Amino acid sequence: MSVRVLVVDDHPVFRTGMTTVLADLDGLEVVGEAGDGPGALEAVGRLLPDVVLMDLRMPGMSGLEATKQITARFPDVAVVVLTMDEDDDSVFAALRAGARGYLLKEDDGEDVRRALLGVARGEAVFGPRIATRVLAFFARVPSGAAPVPVPFPQLTDREREVLDHLARGLDNASIARRLFLSEKTVRNRVSDILAKLRARSRAEAVALARDAGLG
Repeated sequence: MSVRVLVVDDHPVFRTGMTTVLADLDGLEVVGEAGDGPGALEAVGRLLPDVVLMDLRMPGMSGLEATKQITARFPDVAVVVLTMDEDDDSVFAALRAGARGYLLKEDDGEDVRRALLGVARGEAVFGPRIATRVLAFFARVPSGAAPVPVPFPQLTDREREVLDHLARGLDNASIARRLFLSEKTVRNRVSDILAKLRARSRAEAVALARDAGLG
C-alpha cells in the first residue's frame, strides 16, 4: 500500500513540481496540496494523509504553527519539513513542534522518498546535511546535563535574540546590523514572534519580554 502524502507550500510552481516528482516515486501517492497553514489543517482533516510534507515559511500561519496543530489534533499523521532553512534554530523548532523529519529543498527525490516512507513507519528521518548537524549538536551536549530554563520556550534561539533586542528598543534596521541579518529576515522573525506570543502588536511583545527579564 502506498504512503499517502499531502504537499504544503505557498509557492504554486514549487508545489506542483514536487507533486509531479513524488507521483513518479514508488510507494508514494500524493492525495492533495495546500498553499498555507489553515489550508493544510483543513486538508489533513478531510484527507487524513499518512504524511504531510511541510514548508516552514508561509504567510499567515507559519509551517511551525501548522505542524504543531496537526501533530496535536492528528497524532497518527506524520509531518516532514521541506525547507530552505538549515540553521539549528529552525531544525530544533520544527522538532519541538512535532515534526518527525527535516529535509532541505536541495535534497534529491530519493532522499525525500526515503524520508516519507521512513516517517510513515514511525522513524525520525533527516536529510544528509541536517543529520550531520543534529548529531553534532547532541555530541556537544554533556551527558546527563539538566536543561536550563529559558523564557518563552516556544521561541527559537534566534527569535529570542531578536525579542531581546526589541525589548532594548532597537528598530529592525539596528537589529539586522547587530545580528548580521537582512531587514526582511528580521521582519519575518518579528512576525513569527508576535504570532507565537499571541501579541497583538510590537509594543505588547516588548512588554511581555521586559516582564520576563529580557532587554
